[in-house]
Amino acid sequence: MVRDGVSGGVARGIAGLVGAGGGVYAAWVLEVVLTTGLDPVETYVSELAAQDQPLGGLFRATDFTAGLLVFCGGLLALVRLARLPWTVVGWAGVTLFGAATAADAWLPLSCAPTVDPECASRETAGLVPATHQAHAVSSSLAMAGALTAMVALTVAARRYRRLAPLARYGPALLTLELLATCWTLSAIALFTAGRGTWALGAGQRLQVLLVAFWLGLLAYSVYRERRT
Repeated sequence: MVRDGVSGGVARGIAGLVGAGGGVYAAWVLEVVLTTGLDPVETYVSELAAQDQPLGGLFRATDFTAGLLVFCGGLLALVRLARLPWTVVGWAGVTLFGAATAADAWLPLSCAPTVDPECASRETAGLVPATHQAHAVSSSLAMAGALTAMVALTVAARRYRRLAPLARYGPALLTLELLATCWTLSAIALFTAGRGTWALGAGQRLQVLLVAFWLGLLAYSVYRERRT
């Protein structure tokens, strides 16, 4: 979906921004080697960046950096790449995902509700800072943007016969992402109802990891199709 006349430098710039953003977005995997005190199977990814967590500042910084990189890449693509209906919707989704992910970093949770019963009780009673509700909104917008981008750009790649790697592997990643999203939303509903976490953390980590992989695939696809 590279418009005729668009330079290879522009395509490389988009690919670099989106690819780097996808890589930084997966920075939470550092919890494998860092001591966070949070169980990755049961806790929200966002809880790594909570204000009361020892490494919260690190993970807020990586969220903001990832969001800013993807936002800039998506915006550049909207301005410079082919204005076909599915591509415009897809790159708008990428841009929304980036902006909302960056906003997440400025709207952190104050505590970790899945491991702190007092935090969970205050959240249920509405006694936590307004950033909890704002964070839920920004996180939902980020995932809505990611899903929109995954659907629209995968459809575009296949319909317009461009971005060959995305056309080939996009449907499989999209299917897995939808399954992971269903798992995550179901686990969140059960946790909110007081019925346990149901491996909420594992489902959400799979969800965001697939988004990171997809961003990498998108970046590679754009890079391969650059105009020289």
